Amino acid sequence: MATSRKEDLPSRRPEAAPALGRRLIAEGIGTAMLVLFGAGSVVAALLVGAGQLDYAGLGMVSVAFAIVVAVVIYAFGSTSGAHINPAVTLALAARGRFPAGEVAPYVVAQTLGAVAGALLIVATFGEVAIDLGGDGGTTLTDGVSLLRGIVAEALGTFLLVTAIFALAVDRRAPAGWAGFVIGLAVACAILLIAPVTGGSLNPARTFGPLLVTTLWSGDTEWGDLPAYLIGPVLGAVLAAFAYDLVARPAEAQDVVEPPQGAAGDITGRRE
Repeated sequence: MATSRKEDLPSRRPEAAPALGRRLIAEGIGTAMLVLFGAGSVVAALLVGAGQLDYAGLGMVSVAFAIVVAVVIYAFGSTSGAHINPAVTLALAARGRFPAGEVAPYVVAQTLGAVAGALLIVATFGEVAIDLGGDGGTTLTDGVSLLRGIVAEALGTFLLVTAIFALAVDRRAPAGWAGFVIGLAVACAILLIAPVTGGSLNPARTFGPLLVTTLWSGDTEWGDLPAYLIGPVLGAVLAAFAYDLVARPAEAQDVVEPPQGAAGDITGRRE
């Protein structure tokens, strides 16, 4: 029966994090892709639906968001963490999983990326993108109060960040599933809250189309913006604290895995 001790295991030197500049570029590109293919799918659905977006069309929009989120995570997750959302960055920083000093640069990169993505929507569809749904932007549904909007966005983002902590932060998570499941979480949240708020979950995703619509003199609802700032951040931070409190991923941080054998078997103590 083979045995192994912790001090006998080969040391694994952590890889140096990519330079901040490269990570910021990844965040900018990732957020631009999110807005272009996510919010852009709203414009496409409205075009096909003659200006109307029914629940089936909303389902296709949620699928578009799920796919682009998964692609961005798999493409840039190892570079910048693929936050592509200021609320996610703030939640990770609140739990000590992201440097506080890098929050502001990340948020700026994400916001600029969102604006670039919104501009690309206009470049793709023309000014009709402004006339149809404000460049894929989000506004509160008629009759929905600011407080209800905050609650809805907080609930949707709570689901998103719970998925992020469970699949991308917790070391006990199965490898390779993060992008797929996090994308599905975004789709699920959109299907629930989009009839109330449009389903943003992301301050940058709302701000980019809102700014571009304003630049093109389209109809805007800047008064709704607090719901998309407060709600996602509140839901994200609550989810981060709740996951750490209930799931306790820190308890698994000091677990040392035995080395893998040549044939893939784990060498170590066998019962």
